[in-house]
Amino acid sequence: MANPDVQALDQRLSRVEKQNEQILKCVMKKKDQDSFFSLVEENKERGNWSGRFDFFLSCLGYAVGLGNVWRFPYLAYKNGGGAFFIPYCICLGIVGIPIFFMELSLGQYSSCGPVTCWKFAPLFTGIGYGMVAVSALVAIYYNMIIAWAIYYLFASFTSELPWETCIGKSWSTALCLDNVNMTDEAGCQSMNWRLNTTLGTCYDDNDVLRGMFNETLAKENDIKRILPSQEYFDYVAIGQGNSGGIDDLGPVNWKLVLCYLAAFIFVVLTLSKSIKTSGKVVYFTATFPYVVLIILFVRGLTLEGSSAGIEFYITPDLSKLSDSQVWKDAAVQIFFSLSASWGGLIALSSYNRFHNDCLADAITVAFGNCLTSFFAGFVIFSYLGNLATTLDVPVGEVADSGPSLAFVVYPYAVTKIPPSPFWAIIFFLMLITLGVDSEFVLVETVTTSALDRFPTLRKYKFVTVVTICFTFFLLGLTLTTNGGNYMLTVMDDYSGGWNVLVIALLECISVGYVYGVRRFLDDIETMIGKSFCGPVGFPWFVAKWWWAICWCLLTPLAVTFVLIFSWATYEGYSDKRDKYPEWADALGWMMTMFVLVTIFVASLCVFIRTPGSFGERMKYLTTPTNEWGPALVKHRREAKKYVDKWDTSFEVDPHGKEALENEVSPNDINVEMYDKPGKENLAYVSDRL
Repeated sequence: MANPDVQALDQRLSRVEKQNEQILKCVMKKKDQDSFFSLVEENKERGNWSGRFDFFLSCLGYAVGLGNVWRFPYLAYKNGGGAFFIPYCICLGIVGIPIFFMELSLGQYSSCGPVTCWKFAPLFTGIGYGMVAVSALVAIYYNMIIAWAIYYLFASFTSELPWETCIGKSWSTALCLDNVNMTDEAGCQSMNWRLNTTLGTCYDDNDVLRGMFNETLAKENDIKRILPSQEYFDYVAIGQGNSGGIDDLGPVNWKLVLCYLAAFIFVVLTLSKSIKTSGKVVYFTATFPYVVLIILFVRGLTLEGSSAGIEFYITPDLSKLSDSQVWKDAAVQIFFSLSASWGGLIALSSYNRFHNDCLADAITVAFGNCLTSFFAGFVIFSYLGNLATTLDVPVGEVADSGPSLAFVVYPYAVTKIPPSPFWAIIFFLMLITLGVDSEFVLVETVTTSALDRFPTLRKYKFVTVVTICFTFFLLGLTLTTNGGNYMLTVMDDYSGGWNVLVIALLECISVGYVYGVRRFLDDIETMIGKSFCGPVGFPWFVAKWWWAICWCLLTPLAVTFVLIFSWATYEGYSDKRDKYPEWADALGWMMTMFVLVTIFVASLCVFIRTPGSFGERMKYLTTPTNEWGPALVKHRREAKKYVDKWDTSFEVDPHGKEALENEVSPNDINVEMYDKPGKENLAYVSDRL
């Protein structure tokens, strides 16, 4: 018979070993703890943000992009100036923030990316694939704009900016600003130039335009002076002036290819590691644009004519509010500005800790993004006012949208501000940092979706990111040709337009009516508790009914209105047939249909693979699967008390990964590591066992 003392000793040793195992697990968790935010990484498999601020800046950087600088200011002055903020803020409240909050909640609750977060209603899985398709299309052309900024950044490292003047430049034309003399009829005659009283111009013996004596008459005949920066952009930077349109792409510009490649290399280096790498990069890329905008604003206020530009920007025209086009522009800008329904918000929030206050994040980021757009308008129009004064033209004639504002108007404006190369360098650095934040998330959306769909790829993330970026690079090579800007315009107009509105509408239907808005609100309460916005502690039970009304009524109605109005007023490129033939519209519709077909084909495949009759399939595909819910068992246990009133079959541990019942929390112990001569490292532990 065994000695009882030996048996007792063995039992005690066994208990000590178990306690030591638990202590070691706690020590390892302590190593994973963030020193600043005191946060422990919860999801070892997917990873989490190092801290809440990483996520906040990533969301802010994703939402705040190039569109805030060139698209919003243009829309504001076009649609009634200060009056535009009324429909814009209304659309922000009933469309922008509700969709933003829904997507953050969906990703955080499920810890899944846009492809795999639809387990609450598998029939809508196609929405996720549609989001990935949108992000992929936008990532291809968006990085080309960043490549332009990189090109201009390198070109700015010189004592004199190359687009400062037309004189002596081989790329300039007769209509370039410095090549056209503003004079009178007597001045033309004194130079022995031939007068054309019909056009208000004068020509030399070779019929080359030399001057204008009546600029108003010349403009009526479509003869306008061209800024040096415009001709530099057209003939040197992107080569668009050497192309007759989208059907004349021409050769590849090798300089743009290198800049385009450099932009993707930066993305690969940032995203190839864990989410923590990009979370640290955004500390610079998300904050630097604000520093530059403030500096540029202060400098802009000192320029002659800046007040006229700002006045033009904010002067309200309330009569515009009766125009439905203004409301449509406001709603579309909200989607474009917040990057809602692109999948990126779900991808970012899927790396959050389960109890992160996603509602506070949604409100803060959404308002921060819109205030950035508003402030950027002041910055841009202070310089536009100065440029209008310099050229002696109305502000409305120098204000434009898109690349013309960022790569033509502003570059020429900085040539009037000494030292101009310095101001050009910080401006294009700002454009690059504004763009890369959004590009990071666009590529991360595709990457996260691939890793979630095929978990075995997680240990090959570097290869996955390189493969995705290289594919995008090859697909975008047409954008580096002389006619690449025409192709970029088509992609910008169609890839993230109507299809995004359709995605938003389907999201509202799936969450509000199929899954059930009240159950979704309970899911959110599981995460954020009975109050939100931190120490302020606003009661959740008051706010949640507002979100229910938005998701089930206001948001879908607003999105449907914009969709119907957009289709009813659609004209395409009918007024630009010289540059965009009919097949350009067809190409754009193919991009739109690619996303829509992806949505419905993916859902159809799920339906076909599901066994049973039509009714059985529909019931199964509109019912949460046993895997739906939080990723970790401890959080599923918390959720069960809410879920039981909706679904008694909810499984706490569907994958059999139940944690030890008596597992020690890393916060239950204090660990002190030190070395003693001649001894191994010892861990002295005081615990509450």
